[in-house]
Amino acid sequence: MGSWAHSSIQAALARLLGNDGRFNVLTELNLDVSQVDLTQFGIHRDEIKPDVCLYAKKKRVEPTRDLIRMLEYPLTAIEILSPEQNLSELSAKLNAYFALGVKSYWLVLPMNESVTVYSSPTQFELFGAKDSEVVDEAMDIRLPVKEIFDLYLD
Repeated sequence: MGSWAHSSIQAALARLLGNDGRFNVLTELNLDVSQVDLTQFGIHRDEIKPDVCLYAKKKRVEPTRDLIRMLEYPLTAIEILSPEQNLSELSAKLNAYFALGVKSYWLVLPMNESVTVYSSPTQFELFGAKDSEVVDEAMDIRLPVKEIFDLYLD
């Protein structure tokens, strides 16, 4: 589902968040939800895949022991709306991620260059062009808005 904007924002978030030594920043990681009933949120799959997710910094995974589906859920899940998605799909994921125990969920809308940071399904802060930073209080993260949306498309 990648587009130029989606992919650029995903790469920028991974780069910016990767500068914070507290986290492992992973993109397109399969989360195993086969043991959790997420049908109440409209999710009828045995895995979900955030665009970007944060885990507490861990030791290096040996290449011969690669993980295909994570049973441990991230601290933060970030979804970027792509042209082929609708907001109701990402709203379902919002509720599912909190049911799985994330501390924060980010919903990024490329079209209006905004990031909504949720600390619960009903508590959120909206950040956009008028703001200098995206602030995630739950995870103590601050990122410059301009650097997230600097897409370089001429």
